[in-house]
Amino acid sequence: MCGHVCHRVVVQRRYRGVAEGTLRWVAAQISRMRENRVVQGRMVTPERLAELVEGESVIEAEPIEDADRVCPDCGGDVLTVGYMPSALEFVNAWKCQECDWGETDRE
Repeated sequence: MCGHVCHRVVVQRRYRGVAEGTLRWVAAQISRMRENRVVQGRMVTPERLAELVEGESVIEAEPIEDADRVCPDCGGDVLTVGYMPSALEFVNAWKCQECDWGETDRE
């Protein structure tokens, strides 16, 4: 390139597009990380947290949230997740972040 103003504009636009794409990618990664939580020292997805409580794989799970309760076994923080173990059932589950305690709203 010869250094003319028109060439600098082209280069700036090209790099701005790369920067904007990189920022979108970073934002998507941060959003995805918010869905994951640490449970018993391991990072888990909503699906994996539902599997820990359910004991088997699930079809779909909602994002993990902090529950407004304390673990009855160890006093640790509790997370909640809603999930579908089958196409006809929706379950809410609670799982302690520190110990094995967990329960569902099944009757």
